[in-house]
Amino acid sequence: MYKKIIVSLSLEHGISEPALEAAQKLLDEGGEIIAIHIHEPLNPSVRSYVDEDTVNAALEAAKDRLAKRVADFPGVGTRLITGHSGRAITDFAREWGADCIVIGSHKPGISDFLLGSTAARVVRHAPCSVHVLR
Repeated sequence: MYKKIIVSLSLEHGISEPALEAAQKLLDEGGEIIAIHIHEPLNPSVRSYVDEDTVNAALEAAKDRLAKRVADFPGVGTRLITGHSGRAITDFAREWGADCIVIGSHKPGISDFLLGSTAARVVRHAPCSVHVLR
């Protein structure tokens, strides 16, 4: 079905395995899957109290956790992206030329109805098909 699939993984939630399995089922022969995690930047007022080594250590830890999440899925690439989640996912999809994004969704809370969840933002702004998992 799809040649270039992005699987958006939140390292705080346990949807990695079902999301990667869904992506493999949606993938055309010879296609590519890349698992991404968005590392949200610190608020500027907080950032002034955090040294560069701590920020770099957190990024490296996130890269390691992402690699471990895809270890059982041969051929799946990984990419850690810094930015605001909904925007970073759709921007990366545009840059990479993705034709599908696989993303998990949770039961929305009241703030999601007012601000919109990441999955909802991706669905609205993605340059390609979006497969949403509950």
